[in-house]
Amino acid sequence: MIEVRAARDDEELSAALAVRHAAFVVEQHVPVADELDGRDDRALHLVAIEEGTVVATCRLLPDGATVKLSRMAVAASARRRGMASALLHEAEERARTQGAQRIALSAQTDALGLYERAGYTAYGRRFMDAGIEHLMMEKRLA
Repeated sequence: MIEVRAARDDEELSAALAVRHAAFVVEQHVPVADELDGRDDRALHLVAIEEGTVVATCRLLPDGATVKLSRMAVAASARRRGMASALLHEAEERARTQGAQRIALSAQTDALGLYERAGYTAYGRRFMDAGIEHLMMEKRLA
């Protein structure tokens, strides 16, 4: 069974950061300075937990009527099992609870399908971030 919720303590946050490190720094060769951008202390960190282990994470940063979703990462062993979709659903519920009118994110272009299936639409031009092509996406919240 998968539980998706906010990280409850420093141990869960550390596990979430480890998932991010493995996905971004180790697998995708993102520089550590880009991955750890100094915003984690003011973010709400969501985690997906399976059998007591954090296997996926993302963070939410409020910005007026928008919540910015970033740092979506799923452990290699947990991919293609709905973890990212479950995190997106929880992120949207949290954003609505905070009174946000939209969620915005910077999607790696190879993950566009995931976000499109969840109702996100692209805007702007493709751009490079940490050597990886991205596109801005948003979802309006009712």
